[in-house]
Amino acid sequence: MRKSNVLVRGIGTTGTKYPAVVDGKTTQEYSTWSNMLYRCTENGWAKCPSYSGCSVSETFKYYPNFYEWCQEQVGFGNVDENNRTWQLDKDILIQGNKVYSEDTCIFIPSNINSMLLKSVTPKNNYPTGVYWHTSRLKFIAQCSDRKGLTEYLGCFDTPEEAFICYKAHKESVVKEAAEYYKNKVDVRLYQALINYEVK
Repeated sequence: MRKSNVLVRGIGTTGTKYPAVVDGKTTQEYSTWSNMLYRCTENGWAKCPSYSGCSVSETFKYYPNFYEWCQEQVGFGNVDENNRTWQLDKDILIQGNKVYSEDTCIFIPSNINSMLLKSVTPKNNYPTGVYWHTSRLKFIAQCSDRKGLTEYLGCFDTPEEAFICYKAHKESVVKEAAEYYKNKVDVRLYQALINYEVK
């Protein structure tokens, strides 16, 4: 069997144009591609349910296409102030998107990716960013800042009031991040952050 026909994660083919390993080290392109494919498998969904139903475009299933696409992307190979590699994102340009493709993906700083992840409060049905404080008998609103630190926003009588506070603050934090990264990121990411709205 030719190397180009070997399936990776049961989805993609490597081709022979670009190596997966250079000087004994897996290339960033291949590592990113393989991890992307993994998120589109049942094993990946079992490990991280938020990726359930994700798929890959026909173009991205072929490693040389993905490799060449990476070279053209703003942010590929960049690291943030904490020396973390920028991450491949599929749904900031199109909220709710489940398809990794050349038209939907973008590289973003890892702290922005973390900031935009929907927080989940276990064992209740309260809105995002809201929880019940048993000793105060109040609803608490809290939100992460641009650096990932949790900020306490206040106590409220209803979850709706707490969520309104969370929503306003979260959108402000995201816009602050947009301005901070304005000249460092793809213009599409900047616009997505400026227009970001908590649902």
